[in-house]
Amino acid sequence: MTNIRIIRDQLLRGRKTVAVAESVTAGLLQFRLAGAEDAAQFFQGGITAYNLGQKYRHLRVEPIHAQSCNCVDEQVAIEMAKNVCRLFCSQWGLSITGYATPVPESDNRLYAWYAITQGDELLLSQQLHATSATPSAVQEWYAEMALSAFANILTYGH
Repeated sequence: MTNIRIIRDQLLRGRKTVAVAESVTAGLLQFRLAGAEDAAQFFQGGITAYNLGQKYRHLRVEPIHAQSCNCVDEQVAIEMAKNVCRLFCSQWGLSITGYATPVPESDNRLYAWYAITQGDELLLSQQLHATSATPSAVQEWYAEMALSAFANILTYGH
């Protein structure tokens, strides 16, 4: 069974919803969740916030800290996940922020942070390290890892 199917089934069974906040994956999480059968019954929506200004405005990330890490670290991912729940009136939040291409701000490394919350409760935050690949392949891998982790939490608990 695919991760999307597991997420769909678990959320529908529990009558719960999810919203996503993403940056590095540029809408891939939203695209995959929205493509599920009966998506409107469990997927509240999402936001792609690509820079500090938008992350602060819509997701209320703490701006001084976010600026110090170029918006890519555990605290930012957690704030994004918690606040997307509020923004979309959802029980579950899934967020991701990171780098899909080598840039000086990341010391030319490819990594991302994702977080999964149930309202204000952090259930998981994890850093992902990607190998050198095309940016779209890195984005796809990040999205799959985050969705897999969410499916596991919904299935096995935290």
